[in-house]
Amino acid sequence: MNFQKIILPILGVIVVAAAYRGWGWPGVALAGGGIVMWMLLHFTRMMKVLQGASNRPVGYCDSAVMLNAKLRPGVNLLHVMAMTKAIGEQLSPKEIQPEVYRWTDGSGSTVTCDFLRGKLVKWELFRPQAPAEEAAPPAP
Repeated sequence: MNFQKIILPILGVIVVAAAYRGWGWPGVALAGGGIVMWMLLHFTRMMKVLQGASNRPVGYCDSAVMLNAKLRPGVNLLHVMAMTKAIGEQLSPKEIQPEVYRWTDGSGSTVTCDFLRGKLVKWELFRPQAPAEEAAPPAP
């Protein structure tokens, strides 16, 4: 169960109640304004990330290797989208947990990420093998 969906509204009610007890209705107005400002900041961040991602192909990133190096467990999907500046290619069926997304770079390297309830739980980097002619050193 996602406790943030329960704890954050309860915390908001506690803040408003404490503000009313301490300063009356002006305190409620101040606490309500602070809560609305916090929500607007998060909404604005989400819109900026999605606006930047709308100009890029789905599932594309500049460097899959660099994305792999920057990923950490527990990072949310919005943060990964902010790093790649693109919406990931969804590999799992919609509304099925864990959600699986893939980002690919120009060289064919891919990072496949598994998100459980919106948080990154595991990821895997795949790099294609170079052709045999390019991998072998030139003959003397």
